[in-house]
Amino acid sequence: MTTAAAGKPDIPPMPERTPKALREAIAQHAPQLLRDFDAHWRRDIADAYDLAPVPAFMARWWGEYAIARDPQLEQRVHRLEDEAADSTDFDRAKALLEEAGHIRRLARQVEPGQ
Repeated sequence: MTTAAAGKPDIPPMPERTPKALREAIAQHAPQLLRDFDAHWRRDIADAYDLAPVPAFMARWWGEYAIARDPQLEQRVHRLEDEAADSTDFDRAKALLEEAGHIRRLARQVEPGQ
């Protein structure tokens, strides 16, 4: 299981690891994320006098975009999370959320250009 675009020419590569480049990539390839990205930026970063929240902001949105740029991967993560929410079996729900979480952690590790 990988979140890299290798072998999938229709999946755009990850941008430079900057807020501006990430926003441009989201606007172009995953516009469904743009409203939430911009709202989060305005709420937590834009007027901040402290840049401490920027790494956490970038980690979150880097991973969100890494998943959203691959429709099959995005569908898989959402399916796992939806199945977990609907499950009445605690162990099954936990396993589904752990798998979705694993995919999300891998997504945050994708490098620019991948």
